Amino acid sequence: MEDVKGAVEAIVFAANSPVTVRQIRETLGLDDPAGVREALNALKLEYEERDGGISMVEVAGGYQFRTNPRYSEQVTALRKSPRFRLTRASLETLAIVAYRQPVTRAEIEALRGVEVGGVLKHLLTKGLLRIEGRKESPGRPILYGTTKKFLSVFDLKDLGALPPLKEMEELDLGQEVFEE
Repeated sequence: MEDVKGAVEAIVFAANSPVTVRQIRETLGLDDPAGVREALNALKLEYEERDGGISMVEVAGGYQFRTNPRYSEQVTALRKSPRFRLTRASLETLAIVAYRQPVTRAEIEALRGVEVGGVLKHLLTKGLLRIEGRKESPGRPILYGTTKKFLSVFDLKDLGALPPLKEMEELDLGQEVFEE
């Protein structure tokens, strides 16, 4: 078990994006996903108990190491990474797409009551939305959906982890800042 756990830890650490149980299993040449899940759960628990600067989280359908939010200021100072702001219009558009995907631009505009072309372009450029295809209707409009980066930025395991729509209506989202 310790060899598997060490190998799993190394794989998750080396990955640039969340790594799935299947990817880990295939990389290690294991047939049984239970051993990988057991190793992941043991690692998550170790990092939680330690409560240090790093934790292992399940996000976007896989596992990834993340820094403890308590130290975000220090990490940002080190990385000096560019930030981008998500305006209220961007957040509203993301919420519509997240809850109704796949969805067309016209459907988003009907719900928001304003033109969203610029917002969609911005969200596509930032990698939070993607084009899912075209709707089988007159004009064959483009369908939009969220990406794994969306799940990662909002720290969601999957779309099922979105808060109930009623909760979202009660929130005042304002402006949020997320690292790119």
